[in-house]
Amino acid sequence: MITLSFHKTLRSPSGAMLLQVDLNIEKGSFMTIYGKSGAGKTSLLRILAGLLSPEEGRISVAGNPWLDIKEGINLSPQKRKVGLVFQDYALFPNMTVRENLLFALKKGQDKKIIGDLIEITELGELQHQRPMSLSGGQRQRTALARALVQRPQLLLLDEPLSALDQEMRSTLQQLILQVHREYALTTLLVSHDVSEILKLADTMIVLEEGKIVKNGSPKDIFTHRQVSGKFQFVGEVVKVERQDFVLIVTLLIGQEVVRVIAEEKEAEALEPGDRVLVASKAFNPIIRRIG
Repeated sequence: MITLSFHKTLRSPSGAMLLQVDLNIEKGSFMTIYGKSGAGKTSLLRILAGLLSPEEGRISVAGNPWLDIKEGINLSPQKRKVGLVFQDYALFPNMTVRENLLFALKKGQDKKIIGDLIEITELGELQHQRPMSLSGGQRQRTALARALVQRPQLLLLDEPLSALDQEMRSTLQQLILQVHREYALTTLLVSHDVSEILKLADTMIVLEEGKIVKNGSPKDIFTHRQVSGKFQFVGEVVKVERQDFVLIVTLLIGQEVVRVIAEEKEAEALEPGDRVLVASKAFNPIIRRIG
C-alpha cells in the first residue's frame, strides 16, 4: 500500500493553488491521474518521486516512510524505488540505447537486467544506435526500459505517449501493460486520452484545481453509471446528421471511421470533438459522452 497525504502551494495562471492529496494506492494497481492542464497532475508525480517537496505531509510505501515533514524525513529521488518516464524522453544524446540503460544501473547491480529489458522492449537491433537516429516510439521504448533498470516499486508515467501517432500509441500502450504485469509494478499514469485510460487503468483519480474530486474505476467515472454490453469502444464525434427519420453519428475510432444510428435524445446532445463511449444494449448501440 502507498499512502499519500500532503499539501503543496503551486502557482497557476490564475494565482496560487493548493494541491491537497489524501490517497491510498493498492500495490500492483494501475492508476491514472486525469484532469485539465494546471490541475496539479505532474506536481503530484514529482512530489511522489522526491523532485518536489510539499509544505506539509507524509508519504509511505509498504509501511516505509519516504516523506514525513514533521519527522524531518525526505528521501532523495535516488533512494526512492521509482521509475520515471516523461513525454520528452530525457535520454542522453551522446550515448547509445544500451549505454543509456547501463548508465541507470546501481553500483554492483547485475547487468543481466539490461539484456532482459532490451528483449522485452524489442530494442535488440537498435541497442547500439544513439537517440537522434531513433523514431519517437523507439526513443520512448528506450526511456521505458531505462526507467525499469533498477526494478522500481513504482512506475510514474507523465503523458509518455501524447506526441506519438495512434498506431504507435496503441503498440506502446500494450508494452506498458506488459511490463506493468511482468515486473509486478504499481503504476501511475498521467493521461488525457480516455481510450488509453480505459484500456490500461484499473483505477483513476480526477484532479480539479489541486483537489481529488473523483476516485474509482475509469468506466464508472467516465460513464457516471456502469454500462454493460457485448462490445464497448471509445471514439470522437466527427459529425451528427439526420437521414430520413434517424440520426447518424460519425465517429473516429483510432484510425477508423464508424457510423452509428443513435437515439434522437442521445445524438442531439453531441457535438463534433466530443469523446463518447459506444456500447451495446439489447442489440442496439447506445452513445454516451465521457470526460
